[in-house]
Amino acid sequence: MAVSSKWTRLLSDDALPRSSQTLTVIGDTAYVFGGEVKPREPVDSAVYHVSAKPGQSLQDVSSVSTGETAPQARVGAASTTLGSKIYVFSGRGGTAMAPIEEKGSFWVLDTTDKTWSQLNPQDTGAAYPVGRSYYALTNDGQDAIFVHAGCPERGRKQDLWAFNIRSREWQELSPAPGPERGGTSITYAQGRLYRMNGFDGKTEQGGALDVFDIAGNQWQTIRFEPDGVSGPTPRSVACLVAVSVKKKPSLVTMFGERDPSSLGHAGAGKMLGDVWLFDIESQTWKEVRATGETPSPRGWFDADVYNDTGIVVHGGLAESNARLGDLWLLAFE
Repeated sequence: MAVSSKWTRLLSDDALPRSSQTLTVIGDTAYVFGGEVKPREPVDSAVYHVSAKPGQSLQDVSSVSTGETAPQARVGAASTTLGSKIYVFSGRGGTAMAPIEEKGSFWVLDTTDKTWSQLNPQDTGAAYPVGRSYYALTNDGQDAIFVHAGCPERGRKQDLWAFNIRSREWQELSPAPGPERGGTSITYAQGRLYRMNGFDGKTEQGGALDVFDIAGNQWQTIRFEPDGVSGPTPRSVACLVAVSVKKKPSLVTMFGERDPSSLGHAGAGKMLGDVWLFDIESQTWKEVRATGETPSPRGWFDADVYNDTGIVVHGGLAESNARLGDLWLLAFE
């Protein structure tokens, strides 16, 4: 299946620089929250928005007025959407960058009335996933939000949890195949979760697309050769999103860090600039070649789906260790 695509720059390079932030697209609007410009210094608790609609001149960034209640500034959190609401879990805060422990609660931004609130578990004595950063977050499009892996105060995790937003109950599910990792990517498609990539503390992970059957509470693994020909090379702090390409259910992973910095979180490693498409039906990978101007290689960015068929990408960390502030739309033709 030949796949053609095109990148469109929606926002200039220096408009909203940051890495380890969250990006969430609702309708034609992209919302950006958290992240850092200087290592280990969360920028602020503001929410910024910009039009994600293509075919317009470069957009201006505006902050969203959310009233007096707002989450603590944080780095390495993730976001997901259900309806008009954005859900954010934990992350790192302050110069010590310790995990923000909020006892299993979510911060929820209602984009309709522009207000933050906290969604707490019904039973404060029940088990919940500990605070963490650089984890993965997705939802089933109905009432379940999934939290996976990431970096707690020490080490890394491979656990999987589901939170029902109606009953406000956490359920611990079968852990994903090892090794434990941070900077992994997860998405939902057709009753299953798909997980790949990440960093286990020593090496970037690759060559495996792990698939979780939600109904059966079981994992299986689709293996591929991570040689950059048969499939994407190992990486972390990348992305994985579910899109429809030529009316076929597909997954897209792109960019990411392929070799970590010797400075850890304070430095930038070797970054990737490639885009890969996975056909869920045939279980095959294909590298996507886009026309025109393309984003520079990066990791520690965020991405979200636009209108089921496109992908919006914002910011991240360049190989030069500079924080990027551009916003792009990848459209499949």
